Amino acid sequence: MSTRRQFLSQSTAALAGSTLLGASSWSALAAAASERTMLKRTIPSSGETVPAIGMGTSGSFEITPGSPEYTALKEVLKRFFDAGATLIDTAPTYSNAEDILGPLLADAKLRPKAFIATKLSGVVGRDKGLAQFQKTLKSLRTDKVELLQVHNLGDWKTQLALARELKEQGKVKYTGITHYLDSAHDQLADVVQETKPDFLQINYSVTNRGAEQRLFPMAKDLGVAVLANRNFNDGKLFNQVRDKQLPGWAGEVGVTSWAQMFLKFCLSHEAVTAVIPATGKPDRQSDNLKAGYGPLLSAAQKKELIQLVG
Repeated sequence: MSTRRQFLSQSTAALAGSTLLGASSWSALAAAASERTMLKRTIPSSGETVPAIGMGTSGSFEITPGSPEYTALKEVLKRFFDAGATLIDTAPTYSNAEDILGPLLADAKLRPKAFIATKLSGVVGRDKGLAQFQKTLKSLRTDKVELLQVHNLGDWKTQLALARELKEQGKVKYTGITHYLDSAHDQLADVVQETKPDFLQINYSVTNRGAEQRLFPMAKDLGVAVLANRNFNDGKLFNQVRDKQLPGWAGEVGVTSWAQMFLKFCLSHEAVTAVIPATGKPDRQSDNLKAGYGPLLSAAQKKELIQLVG
């Protein structure tokens, strides 16, 4: 089975050595490469902007303190913030992810730069939701978070009311609703339409585009920010392109790897505020971050990519 490391190597080599790109394409590549500011998107409910490349913590931050993986995460976070990124998505039900993230941010004095998005997850009732949130603050070593989301619509009426109460108290800046399955899109859309949260979070990738049907148009109309998860379809996308080269126009949009292409596809939908790929490896973090620079994909390029990936 091909690995993402192989994809990065093969894709970069193919692009660098390509003779298929014309002069105009190389000019476009040079222009993209000269850009030094990461794409930012506006949060409609406030007008605040947030960098379009975020990161998740599911799996990647569920590790042992003091382990080699823990040490690697220090570099992962350093590269993330050095590139101008800020948004980190986590949850109290991602094993010990919050217990790992909190100390890492605190020790590196990075908390002031972070836009932390966490969740009320797997709890029923206001008291349990509040207790979970208080534990989250302790784990994250902070007294407030930027975004509190109701995870996977669990007990959503009670938990969203609690999130909004915490927002009024100044412990939460924004509220949101999340899910990660195609089968939940209609229910999520109904809840978003009824409650109009600041954010919604849903799965979106080259091969899972169901959110385009109802959720994205609704988010745009109601002024709801969108976090897109499962951008690599749990890694399956890399297997689907293991024998394929990047499109000839990849250089025109500053793309040198499939990971960048998949993330840039998501960001090329105007409703998407940020993508949140998870990684515990510094080189992959650097690669993901590059998707936030340079031109976005045109409608024709997106269509061609969909056909190419299959």
